Amino acid sequence: MFLAKEVATIAGAIGMVMLAISWHKRHNEGVSRLAQTGWVLVGIYFFNDSMYYFELGDIVLTIMTALALPIAVALVIAEARSLTSRDRAALNWARGCVAYAGGPYLLVAHIPWLSVLAIWFVASQVAMFLSFTGTIDIKLGETMVNTDAGQVSWSEWDGNKWFMTDGFGEHPFQTELIMADGGAIGINFVLACTALQSMIVFIGAISVLDVDRKRRIRALLFTIPIIHILNLFRNAGLIWMHLSYEGWEYLGLSMFEFGHSYASRVVSLFAMFVMAIAMFELLPELHRHILRLLEAAGLRKKKTKPSS
Repeated sequence: MFLAKEVATIAGAIGMVMLAISWHKRHNEGVSRLAQTGWVLVGIYFFNDSMYYFELGDIVLTIMTALALPIAVALVIAEARSLTSRDRAALNWARGCVAYAGGPYLLVAHIPWLSVLAIWFVASQVAMFLSFTGTIDIKLGETMVNTDAGQVSWSEWDGNKWFMTDGFGEHPFQTELIMADGGAIGINFVLACTALQSMIVFIGAISVLDVDRKRRIRALLFTIPIIHILNLFRNAGLIWMHLSYEGWEYLGLSMFEFGHSYASRVVSLFAMFVMAIAMFELLPELHRHILRLLEAAGLRKKKTKPSS
């Protein structure tokens, strides 16, 4: 990482607060400078993780986080431009979207109790689904805390369970999945397995739209349950493949590693793409905001009508 994780997290949190304030005061032209500072701090926060993901060999997340800072700079430039009212509305929407998508996720990711509860909530449903279908009878095992000094059980961990102040390793909180008879499976459930990131992105994007409340609620009821159900199928499928094809390898990758790192990720990105298209049909304002935002940031050429 380019900055200490604690410093980058504080910078990101401050940036999201600034974006939230600038969204609430979006009718005041004087908040553009506040939003510009917020974009820079948020961009630095996400960009700071690019080297971490590069070292893990995660090319997709490396590219996505590395692009965060250039995109933030483009939005800073857009904030300084003289924009049309529609372009300004799209930029204001982007402020609220990032603030109310990134802010809640930061809270969950940095409050141990919320992280563990989210893991238990989804992992228990995956175990219930597998048991109900007769595929395999599994249950939740011990929840471990991955600290810099080593792993310790959640019940014995004496750290701050209301805010992450200690040093942690990769995936700080992990719940083991075990067979009903206590046998080991070799799979741990972490926060990234909950699809919380995907759901919060849609929640943030939809909740700050200046449209009728009923339309926003309808869109949320359409997207969030579907993402959650698809994620349950994804996790259950990975567990089934891991147990059914034990010993299978391709290019040095086990079935679980191949399915988790590549196959399921491609399917998940495709599903998110389809969900986005469905959202554009339900909320065309969302599509227009994204296109105008790209134009305002100079990332898309603005169409002009031919003169008569």
